[in-house]
Amino acid sequence: MPASKAKNLSSLFRTAVKTKITTTTAAAAATTSSSSTPAQDATLKHFVSSLDTSSSSSTASISNFIKRRYVKVKSPKSSSSSRSTKTSFSSSLPILNLDPLSDSEDSTKQLSREISSILSGGESLSSPDLQGADDGEDIAEKVLNIPWFSNLSHNHISLHRKELSRERKQKWVYKSSQGNRFNRLISMCGQKLGTETTIQVFGKLGRETGVKEYNALIGLCVQRVRRSDDEDVALEQIHMAFRLFESMREQGFQIEEDTYGQFLLYLIEMGMEQEFHFFCGVIGKDNPRSLPRLGYYEMLLWIGVNNEEKIQELCKYIVVDYGGDNSALRENYLLALCESDRKKELLQLLEIVDIMKLSSPNSVANIFRSLGRLSLESSAENFLMAFKNCNYEAENISNFISSYVVSVPNLAVDDVISKFKNFHAKLEVTPSSSSYAELITYCSDSLKVHAALDLVDEMCEVGLTLSIEVLHSILHATEASCEFNLVRRIYSVICRQDMTPNNETFRSMISLCVRMKDFEGAYGMLKDLEKMNLTPTANMYNAIMAGYFREKNTYGALMVLRKMELADVKPDSQTFSYLISNCDREEDIIKYYEELKHSGVQVTRQIFMALINAYANCGQFEKAKQVVSDKGIPVKNLNEIKSVLVSALASHGQMSDALDIYEEIKQSGSNLEPKAVISLMEHLQCDGELSRLLQLLKELKDVDYWVDGCCRLILYCVRYKHLSSAVDLLKQLKDVFCNDEMAMEVLFDEVFSQVGESEFTHLQIGLDLLQVIKDELCLSPSRKCLDFLLNACVNAKDLQSSLLIWKEYQAAGLPYNILSFLRMYQVLLASGDHKSAKNLLNKIPKDDIHVRCVIKACQTSYMTSKSAKGKKKNKVKRKG
Repeated sequence: MPASKAKNLSSLFRTAVKTKITTTTAAAAATTSSSSTPAQDATLKHFVSSLDTSSSSSTASISNFIKRRYVKVKSPKSSSSSRSTKTSFSSSLPILNLDPLSDSEDSTKQLSREISSILSGGESLSSPDLQGADDGEDIAEKVLNIPWFSNLSHNHISLHRKELSRERKQKWVYKSSQGNRFNRLISMCGQKLGTETTIQVFGKLGRETGVKEYNALIGLCVQRVRRSDDEDVALEQIHMAFRLFESMREQGFQIEEDTYGQFLLYLIEMGMEQEFHFFCGVIGKDNPRSLPRLGYYEMLLWIGVNNEEKIQELCKYIVVDYGGDNSALRENYLLALCESDRKKELLQLLEIVDIMKLSSPNSVANIFRSLGRLSLESSAENFLMAFKNCNYEAENISNFISSYVVSVPNLAVDDVISKFKNFHAKLEVTPSSSSYAELITYCSDSLKVHAALDLVDEMCEVGLTLSIEVLHSILHATEASCEFNLVRRIYSVICRQDMTPNNETFRSMISLCVRMKDFEGAYGMLKDLEKMNLTPTANMYNAIMAGYFREKNTYGALMVLRKMELADVKPDSQTFSYLISNCDREEDIIKYYEELKHSGVQVTRQIFMALINAYANCGQFEKAKQVVSDKGIPVKNLNEIKSVLVSALASHGQMSDALDIYEEIKQSGSNLEPKAVISLMEHLQCDGELSRLLQLLKELKDVDYWVDGCCRLILYCVRYKHLSSAVDLLKQLKDVFCNDEMAMEVLFDEVFSQVGESEFTHLQIGLDLLQVIKDELCLSPSRKCLDFLLNACVNAKDLQSSLLIWKEYQAAGLPYNILSFLRMYQVLLASGDHKSAKNLLNKIPKDDIHVRCVIKACQTSYMTSKSAKGKKKNKVKRKG
């Protein structure tokens, strides 16, 4: 939600707040003072006093206001989506297991089918498309029938839990095993059913709502309010978060940072001061231990809203010596300053605060990161020396060094590594495993894979422990940097160090082997799985199959399928999507689709996309369009699948149908996926389509896609000589690039290459663009731009323009080279100025055989052509 919207929302909030919000916090302190320590009392006293005191309210008054607003904005659509569940507007959420039918077998089956529909990405069970589902075949029903609680004795409860855990893992495996499975479940249920209904669902399952559930639901509220531009929707989600906080308190849970942090950061981002103080009051009411950490968020708030008076007030508080009672609050204020890189205040405070007394090494590491971002090397060195002199733990000092060096901006990777080693040598400290890991990850993020592997070798030489996660970062960088051959070196490290890779490690290495067309090496790694006590997965075989299809080797791809059968590895939806999308016959499409259904593999969105592309490749465009009518497509994926259809039709010349579907998507209130927009722009290249292309460009919200589309549109404008539009787009692009001259130079080279390779009629727009670059964009043309313009002068045989461009080399500070001499020689010959051409020829070095060949070709082409024309002219005169 934009800041302007947040301001309006905040003003709505304030109309209900007639008295000081933070009185709630003070009241919380009063109720807990009898159990607080003196240190907590001092912290509480300062924190409450630091909050704004212009108004006050109680939890009940603000809750009633939000409830009234919530009732007002709740639309009929959202009311109907709650199904049979009545929405309660009490300040706490419904207690679980309220439904007397929750123990009913029919109710359990109904709920099981509903959850199955959600997790498979489908619609609610109330949808007619799903009412015919077979209860007996429902996976979710089988999973949910496993009780969450049992009546077993305590002697057998541990064993039974292990058995249940194994059974659930066998029956339900998420595609992304690396992610947080539970959070995904909560998120999907919350999006489909709503927050309150989700909690009731867990109640029907017999699972109490715990901290993990609440955290996931509050996170969902934050996601929704961030995505929404509607003030009423945002207010509704804030109200829901408040009720979740209240429900947690009523159930006896203390609200910790994992719960409130994400929500407070949103309020800070939107500059919603009073809402921030109100929720701090709710959070601190039953958990005074959270007050020091709330101070961290308070400092971030004042920094975010640029309230210098409050910032200075808190900085003065840090400086004043209150003894040990307020050290935690002071530390959190300091860490917030570090997070925000407030250089002036940070330097002042670091002269007074003893960072060696901070509560944890992580806090100290954050300070060193800030010193790195601010390039305060002398301060960092002084602090490191102080830690060394007081015999601080060497491993922590090494970690502080890595935290500092990887945070220094605009430093080459080699320089970062050198600084890392120099600091360790100067302090006579041995690098730790964790500091090496941070440095290796930094190298990987910078795509400097060779440097990362050199550091790995150093670690191994000194006997430090290397984690498999560090190697994963290197594998990802290897793929991103296209240095696929380094996979052999990485695998060698794994074998030498007797490391324990997992399935993801092997999948990534197999994929890298395939990318460099080493299929034998990929199969070799599959064989090595047995030595590592690992089982091959469909994803590993899919990587090899994808490689064969990229090479148009259908036989090799089908052999992968055969090897999967021999290894008893079941193909998954990705396997079938590869097979289907690469079919060139309709009967093969049908065959693989039937095999997919027979094997029980779920029909995912990738399958629908594969069907569209396959039918389009076969020329069956009507059948491709029929795919989007399949009732099994989840509503949330329909727009994405329609976008694939638009791309497929456009790329196969069916532009009229593609544009019709594009208009349907717009009329339904949805947006075309960015890739599909780019595909339309790529294939919509006829003259007269400028207005439509400009409209398509407006639909690209992602910066990377917008830049791609803008560059394509600029080339279109040059091709059809729309100078004013090209100039407007160049100016917009310059703003996006933030004066990145290198990025602009690449674009200009592409634009002028089109001018140089086009007919002579494009010379003028090239000259006009050259003037725009110099006068309006205040940039210098690159050598390639001028070279391409000279080439255009050859095509146009325009001597005058070539002389102007020749002067531009000197104006741009570009010395003439052999290529510029040859191009100018070619222009002079083509325009008939043989005398100037002869003079220029004397200046061209002729040592290189290729240069001599070019000169001879120019002379043959232009001088022979002139001689032939002269002879023809004389022959005509003689006849006359």
